[in-house]
Amino acid sequence: MNPITMQLVADRYIRMALEEDIHSEDVSTNAVMPACREGDVQLICKEDGIIAGLPVFARVFQLLDEKTEIDFKAQDGDKVTKGQLLGVVTGDVRVLLSGERTALNYLQRMSGIATYTHQVAELLEGTKTRLLDTRKTTPCMRIFEKYAVRVGGGCNHRYNLSDGVLLKDNHIDAAGSVRAAVLAAKEYAPFVRKIEVETENLDMVREAVEAGADIIMLDNMTPEQMAEAIRVIDGRAETECSGNITKENIETITKLGVDYVSSGALTHSAPILDISLKHLRVRRR
Repeated sequence: MNPITMQLVADRYIRMALEEDIHSEDVSTNAVMPACREGDVQLICKEDGIIAGLPVFARVFQLLDEKTEIDFKAQDGDKVTKGQLLGVVTGDVRVLLSGERTALNYLQRMSGIATYTHQVAELLEGTKTRLLDTRKTTPCMRIFEKYAVRVGGGCNHRYNLSDGVLLKDNHIDAAGSVRAAVLAAKEYAPFVRKIEVETENLDMVREAVEAGADIIMLDNMTPEQMAEAIRVIDGRAETECSGNITKENIETITKLGVDYVSSGALTHSAPILDISLKHLRVRRR
């Protein structure tokens, strides 16, 4: 995550997370550490995976105290193993204690998404199909979760509703038909925006092609239906497969030759990666 994005966007959400957790004060920390004392604590990985979110982890502590120092032994995208020392955080012990849970929440969540994404992306190696995420993200966590998908080897679909045209079933119902929805989008949206249409059957696929859709999503179709849809499209639009795609069933569509496969599971179903802050040491005067 680049520094500009961190300052402009991520900092606001990190501050909200800190305010949610600390609110008025950290009673436990203030009880055992009433004054500033310098110390350090180790960041340790407790299971194998892909690490993601180290800059966010660091930013939590730096927003509490800009003097906090972090010596990382890994970087985002690295494969990490159980028991590996990932870094050492040094600073005011009160900051280390108060920021611990928020910092780990981000790091564990983002690393879990990167790990799961990496596992799915490996199943697509050697094919032309690119792995995409969706907007099925945790509220106020999208910037972090979509970043973690990229770290894990996936690609980002549109970031938000302003980022592209995707005509789903309810948009089509509102417009009256696939053709009407596509024509309305072409008239309203800037010409630089591609128009994607979600289709559920071959009749919708044919209508989307004839209306001039740029991307056609094949939603919740069987492999046989998708194969036929690809033949109907015949290169006149890019293709995306979607609908309950997980690492357990993605192999069923890898041989079809779709351009993209999108999976909400990358962000809504990835388990966290277990990471801890351990062995806190208070430096004696």
